Amino acid sequence: MIKIGDFARLGQVSVVTLRHYDEIGLIKPVKVDRTSGYRYYEVYQLARLNRILALKDLGFSLEQIEQMLNADLTIDQLREMLKTKHAEVERQLVAEQERLRRIATRLRQIELEDTMPNYEVTLKTVAPMLIASNRVTIPTNDQVPQYLDKAYHAVYSHIQANGIKDTGVCFALWHQPAAILANEVAEAAVPVEKLFPGSENVQVYELPQTQVASVMHEGSYDSFTNTHAVLLSWIEANGYAVVGPYREIYLKNQEQNPNDATAEVQYPVEKLA
Repeated sequence: MIKIGDFARLGQVSVVTLRHYDEIGLIKPVKVDRTSGYRYYEVYQLARLNRILALKDLGFSLEQIEQMLNADLTIDQLREMLKTKHAEVERQLVAEQERLRRIATRLRQIELEDTMPNYEVTLKTVAPMLIASNRVTIPTNDQVPQYLDKAYHAVYSHIQANGIKDTGVCFALWHQPAAILANEVAEAAVPVEKLFPGSENVQVYELPQTQVASVMHEGSYDSFTNTHAVLLSWIEANGYAVVGPYREIYLKNQEQNPNDATAEVQYPVEKLA
């Protein structure tokens, strides 16, 4: 028999690891001294330990390894587990390649500007959302506040008239590129708790779940154009395409202080092939 310390050295693992494997039933000593509690192993158990380490190296959890070793799996079951792990690792590889590309983009940006970026772009998934909205066409960009205020008033009035609760911050959906500043088509949207009848001017429907590239804008809306330019540049540089209306979520308005607005800009995106 081999003492636990010697067995650990032969298997190139720590004594702590062997004790843990014993506790979870992966590999148990052939003998435990009743007086000292010392564990002893046999040479033939090195083959099992090596298999555990090999499966762990493939990315399987200890729980999965215990199942593979102790459940008397068929070859087909083992094949399916390996195929599943293969697909999982492929997904992780793609995700890490995307991360590497974003890091390279950030490095290029810093090298060009020689300063820390003013905006941080993030990718996230926005859950499905019920909204009530009023769609308007805004003749010129300087009329945006006037038209949206009126549209929001119509939406909130309709919500209240139907005894419905709004469930979040209002936002605007824009149906053309941000560079277009005339005859802009926008929806003044308000999240709501449930579906209810719309009206001549107010539509009630569900926005689907979508992946978005997002950036926070702080300060005057006069610099909103730059915020959009930064976000669109990031989308292009990272190999994405815009796939629908973008959203401006008005987290803090600028009624009292024109330079103290906070908004989140979201563009729905898909990865280019």
